[in-house]
Amino acid sequence: MRATAGVTALYWVNPPTSDEDPVAGHLRMGESAAAAVRENGIPRVVFQSSVGAEARTGFGDIDGLGRTEELLDATGADVTHLRCGYFFTNLLLDLDAVRAGQLGSTLPVDHRMPWVSPRDIGDVAAVRLLAPHWIGRHTLGVHGPADLSFTEVAEILSGVLGRDIRATQLPEETVAAGLREAGMSSVQVAAMLGMSRGQLGFAPENPRGLATTTPTTLGAWAQAVLRPLL
Repeated sequence: MRATAGVTALYWVNPPTSDEDPVAGHLRMGESAAAAVRENGIPRVVFQSSVGAEARTGFGDIDGLGRTEELLDATGADVTHLRCGYFFTNLLLDLDAVRAGQLGSTLPVDHRMPWVSPRDIGDVAAVRLLAPHWIGRHTLGVHGPADLSFTEVAEILSGVLGRDIRATQLPEETVAAGLREAGMSSVQVAAMLGMSRGQLGFAPENPRGLATTTPTTLGAWAQAVLRPLL
């Protein structure tokens, strides 16, 4: 609470937790944020949420972001929820596979979804925080420059990195086994897999348009960030 005393605007990102249930962890962090907003009378909040949070259920870990949206809405503050796409930086979580020319996902490799640079999310958040005239509750998609499939991502990376990258759909059972081997509990594994499973047949509440499209391309990001790491 003391960290937010006297502030006039809050940018909130639920921090990672070690909770057995990741959704419960989001709830706990969201409750802390909402309490700070109420107790310190913070008038405006920008929350880094996610595409899929609007569904409220069926998106695994992201369901906790939907619950945080509800908690912040209930404070009475003016709130904007940034519904962000799939981070380019998620590719950094499996550099060994990229080095080996592999790009795996439990999603069908032709399934398109928004991909976005985290730097662009920060820029959108800063503009929103500094804009003084908006009031009420808002949601804003942050979708990157294009919806991409894993096949298209592999093609872009192949061109930038100068190596053959192939996208493969992985069975959920294979991914689940790897996550359990890495130390995740069954609840944590289900929350992780649910984030991808919820994408199937889903259309974001905030459609792609001028306001939701951000400029940094995957190719530009890969050239600047990913290529030097390989």
